[in-house]
Order: sequence, then structure tokens, then C-alpha cells
Amino acid sequence: MRLKLKKYKEQLQDWPQKGHHIMAQYDDEKIIVYQSYRKEIGEFAVQNQYFGGAFSLKRMTWIKPNFLWMMYRNGWGRKEGQEYVLAIHLKIDAFKKYLENAVYSSYNERLELSREEWQNQVKESSVRLQWDPDHDPFGNKLERRAIQIGLRNDFIKSFAQEDIVLIESISDFVKEQHEFVLNDDLDNLLIPEEKPLRFNEGDLNRKLRLNEN
Repeated sequence: MRLKLKKYKEQLQDWPQKGHHIMAQYDDEKIIVYQSYRKEIGEFAVQNQYFGGAFSLKRMTWIKPNFLWMMYRNGWGRKEGQEYVLAIHLKIDAFKKYLENAVYSSYNERLELSREEWQNQVKESSVRLQWDPDHDPFGNKLERRAIQIGLRNDFIKSFAQEDIVLIESISDFVKEQHEFVLNDDLDNLLIPEEKPLRFNEGDLNRKLRLNEN
């Protein structure tokens, strides 16, 4: 695995406890995002280093940069059809482009536009943005919010091939670490090292609510 790992409890001391934060493993060139699929799709992606085969380019696909939020959604790889867990090393410029083009998936008055304007944006947009409660290893809801991004049309085509640096299966790692959770042994739980991501562009940070608690 190319992921950098660190003890969960050590990271917990440094993480923000509330607010909107893109918790992720990233550097100047790439960011790690996670997805879970059935074996057929996951194996094709790892073997070919792009998404194809049974992967649908016609359905919206959701990417998640936060490891524990992915574990909450896929039940640590135990949910049917989500057993094959992928870590996707994605070009960070592509990730940023997704966010710049994203429209919030639900209406909020803080968007500073009318509901009708928002509905028109949703129809035209190929990228969705959503903030949800983050979760701890046991699946308990936290005050901190976690981001997920939905892609379709040209963006999903770009994501499936052009935007990817590396695809690796972390299914075995997920199973191993889940055992520590099942045994209530968080002292030994290892997860990908993550920190909050912010951008140099203030307008993008404001759009993403990264300044809000």
C-alpha cells in the first residue's frame, strides 16, 4: 500500500472537533479518495488502473476523501456490493476542479441565491457537493462535517481515466483494522494519516464553508 498510516488515537489529538473540514491525505500533486464496489468492478480498476468494465459512466459516482466516513458508509467493507475497498490517488488539480464546478445537493439560504436559481444550477451541473456528519470508528455521529463529491457526465469520464494517478485495493487492510474496532481496541487502530485541506483561493474556501464552524 502507498498510503501513509498513523495510529487513530494519535491523529485524534490534532483533528478539529467541529466545523466543515476536508479531512484527507494529500500533497501538492495528489489526494487520496475512497470508493467501495463489488469485486468485479474493484478488480478491473486495480488491474487496469482505470474504471471500466462493469463500472457505469452513466450513473453518478461519489468520492470521499475521509477514510472513516467511507468506513461508516460501507460498514468497514461488510455491506453487500461494497466489499472491495479502493484507495484512489487522484490528481489534486482535478479534485479542485470538481469542487470549483460543484453545486450543493440540497438547498440552503446561505447559498445566497434563490431556490429556483439553485434548481437550475443542479440541472446543469455535473458535480454535486454534500456535507454530512463525520463518524468515529464505531459509527457514532460527530459534530465535524465530512465532504463527499458526486460526479457525472464529462466529469465522471475524466475521473475514470485521466484524473487518476494510482488505484489500489485496501480491502485486506480494512478487514484487519476492523478487528481492532470490533475488539474495542482503538489503541492499536491504524488508519490513513489525514489533515484538513484548505485552498489558497478564499472564494473556494468560502464556497465550501471551510471558514464555518
